[in-house]
Amino acid sequence: MHPAMVTPFSEVLASVAQRCLRIGKNKGFSLASSLDLAAQVLAVDCGLRPGFLYDYNAAGVGPIRSYMEAVQTAGLTRCHWHLLVLAGNILILNAERATAYLEAVLRENMFIVDVSAARSCPGMCDPQILDHIKRHIIDLLNHLKTIEKDSPEMISVSELSSVDWNLCTVFGMLLGFPASYWFSTDKGFENCLSLTPLRVFSVQASCPEISGSSRRFQLYSFSVPEALCVLMKEHLDAWSESLKHILEGQTSFQDLSIATETVSLAAVAL
Repeated sequence: MHPAMVTPFSEVLASVAQRCLRIGKNKGFSLASSLDLAAQVLAVDCGLRPGFLYDYNAAGVGPIRSYMEAVQTAGLTRCHWHLLVLAGNILILNAERATAYLEAVLRENMFIVDVSAARSCPGMCDPQILDHIKRHIIDLLNHLKTIEKDSPEMISVSELSSVDWNLCTVFGMLLGFPASYWFSTDKGFENCLSLTPLRVFSVQASCPEISGSSRRFQLYSFSVPEALCVLMKEHLDAWSESLKHILEGQTSFQDLSIATETVSLAAVAL
């Protein structure tokens, strides 16, 4: 707890979310949502993930920036934050961590799964598509580097045009997933994942700093086609080990668990 706080830290976090992110006369944030949001922010701050997508309510950049300033003032975070707006979506990024992660993605093999509707089943993207995606990542990386260099503030904001970007792929990268989906949009936004066995990865940890050790927070949730898991095993194992290594280098989260289950769904929205 911060020395100046006279109420439990969880109540302070809830109060900050209610004050900054409440929309109109809506009830605003529940305590559970407030703590989950704070946990996502803290996970990005300590490097467990490069960023996360804000999807708690329809709050815009202004209220979200006010919230980030408030938690920073409370001593919860330390990194340089960047709020990136893509097609109306707001991603909250650790500017330094996101830049380093994208650089690593470009250096190493990119695991991008083509799930275009025209395919009979998912498969790895062909080199031509990968080159196209790499150009988008380079553009995004240069944008973030420029912001980080030119902005003296601890919280910066920018918006990028993403007319020809596959947002599913870009979001996968910025959220730190070890594999991302891509699909052709020439004939719509459908995919070939219907009834396809998917291995779903769920990463959770407790955060005593926010909510004691009894509650666990979900830090990652993503899927990989079961048929491609053998091909990607080494990469997925390396990603898991890297996450465990990062956990050992920080003090906010503990008891990391990585669980998997295989599911088949009638429809998969990306």
